[in-house]
Amino acid sequence: MPKSRAALVTRRGVLAAGSALCLGAVLVGCGSGGSSGEGGAWSFTDDRKQTANAKGTPRNIVAFTGTAAALHDFGVEVKGVFGPTKTADGKPDVQAGSLDVNKVEIIGNTYGEFNIEKYAALKPDLLVSNVWEKDVLWYVPEESKDKIAKVAPSVGLFAGPDTTMPKAIARNAELAESLGADLKTGKTTDAKARFEKAAERVRQAAKANPGIKVLIGSGSAEQFYVSLPDKSADTRYFKELGVEFVEPKNPDAAGFFEPLSWENAGKYQADLIIMDNRSGMLQDKELRASKPTWAGLPAVKAGQVAPRVTEPIFSYDACAKVLDGLAAALEKAKKVS
Repeated sequence: MPKSRAALVTRRGVLAAGSALCLGAVLVGCGSGGSSGEGGAWSFTDDRKQTANAKGTPRNIVAFTGTAAALHDFGVEVKGVFGPTKTADGKPDVQAGSLDVNKVEIIGNTYGEFNIEKYAALKPDLLVSNVWEKDVLWYVPEESKDKIAKVAPSVGLFAGPDTTMPKAIARNAELAESLGADLKTGKTTDAKARFEKAAERVRQAAKANPGIKVLIGSGSAEQFYVSLPDKSADTRYFKELGVEFVEPKNPDAAGFFEPLSWENAGKYQADLIIMDNRSGMLQDKELRASKPTWAGLPAVKAGQVAPRVTEPIFSYDACAKVLDGLAAALEKAKKVS
């Protein structure tokens, strides 16, 4: 991970330091695996402008959990995942979407965890992850990226400031199709229609309820983070649909968010707050009980707090649900700031 993006999530209290990785002889002799599909050579040029090549269509795929969930929605299954997959009680993490977390090998469940022995044992043909900052694969540890890269080719797809939700979905779909998915199935075309309908619902909700200011928040025990809408594919798209966002004035060095002490949580006035729903983030109910300044915010007192899928699963099905949730919140929101 790039330091700036890693710092982003680390300071939010989501990602714990990973345990030591086994980096020894396991890599000796490991190639791209022997499970490529039939039908000739395969290649795919990713959003880093890097081309992954294989002798056949990759079948042993290892992916970041959210990307694996997107591929699953398009009809492509993976063998292994890394990133938030199971919660402490063994249930699927929110970032796993409709992925069956008991049918994949988990080679890392938190930031910094990436078990190279398990990874190599899967004989992977392809590694896939998101890209938040230039050329950096999300959740692939910076200190071991070179050793990981020797095992199999990789594909990185934009998820942050370099794309928008529809473009990110289209790229995930393109990758899935190259891996054998049929994008003309009723499941996919129906999901795309739901996505387009939900996007129009957001557009109409924003138009019918002008002046509603939306704040993008994340809550840790120590700080309240107000995110910039242009730094993520989802909120950039929401802006295109007409949603008005609070724009923090003093972002961190990476430009993703402005950290505030809880004493200053009311620095920016908002009518609707959409809160980071990732595991490890404090949610509305917890914050009401522990942070008086949160409980005193006008939007909170008015009950105008909704969850935000901070790292969307870029499939039509998953993103249609995101858009419908936002539209519902906008439709009910009243001016309170």
